[in-house]
Amino acid sequence: MKIIIASDSYKGSLSSIDVSTSMKRGILNVLPNADVECVPLADGGEGTIDALIAYTNGRIYSERVKGPLGDLVHAKWGLLGDKKTAVIEMAEASGLTLINKEQLNPLKATSYGTGQLIKKALDQGCEKIIIGIGGSATNDGGAGMATALGVKFLDVAQRELPLGGERLIDLETISMSDLDPRLRNVEIVVACDVTNPLCGDSGASVVFGPQKGATPEMVNLLDSALEHYAEKIKADLSKDIMSVPGSGAAGGLGAGLMAFLNGSLQLGIDIILEQIHFESYLMDADLIITGEGKTDRQTSFGKVPMGVAIRAKKYGVPVVCISGSLEQGYEDLYEQGISAFFSIVNSPMHLQAAMKQADHLIESTTENVIRLMSVKKS
Repeated sequence: MKIIIASDSYKGSLSSIDVSTSMKRGILNVLPNADVECVPLADGGEGTIDALIAYTNGRIYSERVKGPLGDLVHAKWGLLGDKKTAVIEMAEASGLTLINKEQLNPLKATSYGTGQLIKKALDQGCEKIIIGIGGSATNDGGAGMATALGVKFLDVAQRELPLGGERLIDLETISMSDLDPRLRNVEIVVACDVTNPLCGDSGASVVFGPQKGATPEMVNLLDSALEHYAEKIKADLSKDIMSVPGSGAAGGLGAGLMAFLNGSLQLGIDIILEQIHFESYLMDADLIITGEGKTDRQTSFGKVPMGVAIRAKKYGVPVVCISGSLEQGYEDLYEQGISAFFSIVNSPMHLQAAMKQADHLIESTTENVIRLMSVKKS
């Protein structure tokens, strides 16, 4: 029996590699001779670098770059085995987890460090850069990223604006003359799993600003600043990005990558599965086990289990999803090709307790699933 394990990480608890290891133990406890292949996955967010580097025998680099509030942070990025493709997670340099809750300041937070990582990839001669843009602390429309790569944002007196989304309201001119020329020959692929526009009631500031520390007053200011920013991009660069689905991702970094680097936005799981040639694993598979930390309605908008199920359905391979928790809307995934869902929580327990025991709970749940599937009629 050939079983493919293709799970995401359990965010904040176990990496996708660790999850796969626990699931494999559960399978082998019942079927010691099973052919089990682990394909750890990510959807463009946390774990994307590790997943792609593992498959391609690439290399991980660590750089000191400017963090979201200007302090230096250590951020990793990956060079895939082809030595031509880089993979970057913007959260490594500009992420919400890099700031203490008491220090959150979306008015000042900058994506500059993400631009520095892109520059490091250019220094390695990369011809393609995959950028995951989940988990940002910023609301600067990607202006900080662009500044790190040579774009100048000037006020009415032709002075450069300080970093951060707040001062974009004073933007008068965008100068592209010093943009790193190497970018002309580089393909920028942006892993994005949201469809929010840059501005308005569904935009970056209104929807995501509060979780980054924005008060209602800040939200209004930042939304106005990004609207003005988009108008200047349209006037100076002839690019209308304000209402493009995904332009509001990562505090507007989606818009910045499209406007300044000609980036193309795609579902992160599609990028990952294409990069690792996932369908080649399905040709002779008997079962796929997938999972994530929490499966709910959002999973059907481009998370790992959805991407796996859609492709498995093409080949008639059954899929079981084992997740940390199952919440409202997970049933939507039945239509995408998942046969059954299981939660690893086997008794009433606090979240922290479940996370601490996740490896054992995953192994135990997987074992029970395989035992059920191995039952034969007498």
